[in-house]
Amino acid sequence: MDTRPLLDSFGRVHDNLRISVTDRCNIRCFYCMPEQDVHFMERGEILSFEEIERFVRVAVRLGIRKLRVTGGEPLVRKDLPLLIGKLTRIPGIKDLALTTNGVLLSEMAESMYEAGLRRINVHLDTLDRERFLKITRRDDLSKVLEGIETCRRLGYGPIKLNAVAVKGLTEPDIVPIARFCRERNIEPRFIEFMPLDGQQLWDRNRVLTAAEMIEVLSREISPLVEIPDRDPRAPATEYRFADGGGRVGFIASVSKPFCLNCNRIRLTSDGKLRYCLFAIEEANVKQLLRNGGSDDEIANLIRANVEGKWIGHEINSVRFVPPPRPMYSIGG
Repeated sequence: MDTRPLLDSFGRVHDNLRISVTDRCNIRCFYCMPEQDVHFMERGEILSFEEIERFVRVAVRLGIRKLRVTGGEPLVRKDLPLLIGKLTRIPGIKDLALTTNGVLLSEMAESMYEAGLRRINVHLDTLDRERFLKITRRDDLSKVLEGIETCRRLGYGPIKLNAVAVKGLTEPDIVPIARFCRERNIEPRFIEFMPLDGQQLWDRNRVLTAAEMIEVLSREISPLVEIPDRDPRAPATEYRFADGGGRVGFIASVSKPFCLNCNRIRLTSDGKLRYCLFAIEEANVKQLLRNGGSDDEIANLIRANVEGKWIGHEINSVRFVPPPRPMYSIGG
């Protein structure tokens, strides 16, 4: 097997794989999926844990070192701790993390911790119960907060909190979320609203930019200072509060795209490989996995997908075309 690094035509080395384990979710965030008539994949279309493990083992031989498990909502996938255990035991994996909406976290955090998971990102846009209900169409804020406290008690670290920032809706939440995280040694990550809802609700005028949020937090809490020598391939630009009260990350996919430093590929729950969240094209991994494909053939598919990667998503160009899949189907 050719074990050269996963290098694309623009010189970007890829060592980060995001794995979606389901397209199903137990909340209905308006910027991700409709409230009703959501069509999920049949169970037989979803990769088994054994298929995911095999793919990862091949990818590791090509230089993949970091994994993130996503959904949909990954915690609705039955027996997820079994997969976590399989992935943590693969030689060569240096980092494993999971992104969750936190609704099931209090009841599953311990079994995942025992399986080897330590890093977790909890998606939470607001601490206000009414706004949480408006955003998610579910009254589950208390469950999410309980899950965060359970992870703190168990010793997860780092714990990060992801919040999508939408102008005209979540401005009142920026400062409370930052204070909440400062008090608990959690790093908030504010994410600019992106065109991934599948309902064409996105509008550039509703993007609350990183610059606007930095100005608010610097004024209301403490000046934010950009952290030097950070990993340039990380999606978030990290800042620290000048008073020493923790860090804040901003994922500015719209106002300051980071495509030129991207090191990630994505495996969807139904076994398609994508070189970008916004990709139009996909490579069919599942077909190889289920039709007797060899490890070399899987490796060649991964390498070809990466080599064909575009320079970037072009959100800020008239050439931008939203992906044919909504976010919950691609993987967060």
